Amino acid sequence: MDAGAALVGLGFGATLGLAVTAETPGSIAAPGGLLTAVGRLAGLAGAYLLLVMVLLMARIPAIERAVGQDRLARWHRRVGLWPLALITVHALCITLGYAQAARTGFWSQVWTFLTSYPDVLAATVAFGLLVLVGVASVRFVRRRLRYETWWVVHLYVYLALALAFAHQLATGAPFVGHPLARWVWSLAWAATAGVALAYRVGLPLWRSLYHRLRVVGVQAEAPGVVSIVCAGRHLERLKVEGGQFFLWRFLARGLWWQAHPYSLSALPRPPYLRVTVRALGDHSRSLATLAPGTPVAIEGPYGVFTGERRVGERVLLVGAGVGVTPLRAILEDLPPTVDVVVLLRATRREDLPLHEELSRLVEARRGALHEVIGPRQAVRLDAREIRRLVPDVVQRDVYLCGPEPLVGRLEKALHRLGVREDRVHRERFAF
Repeated sequence: MDAGAALVGLGFGATLGLAVTAETPGSIAAPGGLLTAVGRLAGLAGAYLLLVMVLLMARIPAIERAVGQDRLARWHRRVGLWPLALITVHALCITLGYAQAARTGFWSQVWTFLTSYPDVLAATVAFGLLVLVGVASVRFVRRRLRYETWWVVHLYVYLALALAFAHQLATGAPFVGHPLARWVWSLAWAATAGVALAYRVGLPLWRSLYHRLRVVGVQAEAPGVVSIVCAGRHLERLKVEGGQFFLWRFLARGLWWQAHPYSLSALPRPPYLRVTVRALGDHSRSLATLAPGTPVAIEGPYGVFTGERRVGERVLLVGAGVGVTPLRAILEDLPPTVDVVVLLRATRREDLPLHEELSRLVEARRGALHEVIGPRQAVRLDAREIRRLVPDVVQRDVYLCGPEPLVGRLEKALHRLGVREDRVHRERFAF
């Protein structure tokens, strides 16, 4: 990760240098020259950060194993505002700078760009798509969108990049008349596209064809919760740890075009894989009706929410609702010498899927299983309750899995109890 961060930083510095060296004192002193220079600098910086965003979510195995998709997704969201802001500055400053140089108005210059400059119309469409994706990524909006809608909207980023690329080479001052700069910039874009295609398309396609998964059964586990059992070949070669997830694409009518992240609810038992899903949206709700024999494509495994991340030999697993599913797989994967306490949270006992399996696994390793059942307002799971149920919580690695608000509250409670940050491992069920 240090090497990757250094390369990204060097690339960003080189990109800024490319923009700066394309300007001269005379061009900056000319009418509109300073605005135009600022616009070019902002445009190149924004385009470079877009490439970084693509790489963060490119599922590069070495980076994913070191960091995990959860953290990469957070970095992706944090970076996301900057490219949009910089490209907005680029569009405004370039238009104002050219308008000053031509002694014309802002909207007149916009019309000139759209009708007379090569590929600017395509770049304008690309900017509109980026704005759409940016709005869909705002937390207030994201929480009100279906996952399927949010996922489709984000695919427009790739279209926006394709539309914007030709515009940069055709009209960008650092590239016009500079074949080496054009070649290096083209190589950077081609390499980013190649990495994304290799790990987001090529590797999942090969893995799906190799393992040939098919649905063999669907079983109800709790109200609105089902387990889907899939069978395939050579699953013993699928390197997966308890707590990891796959992106699942069930090749049935109305479902084949969507890939959703679901954690394994048990370690692979060749030739079987199992995932347990709560009906929270159109996709997950329709999984209860999957027919045996339905082909399945997978992407993964992903995630670092695994037993390998623990610091010591004592573990506390805390799950709420369907959040118990990756914990069940972790529990199965932990060495028998690890001392385990499991803490489950639900409004009703019947809302806890896989309860009997968890009980048997805990009993087999002579651990402890605690249940906090009842409405959130009446039965609280806070720092005091955690200390009462697990007095030695400070000496344990704590694995949290459940809805994002609950995980956030539990993190604060553990911090108040004095649990070290490196002992807290979390998996939030959110997008």
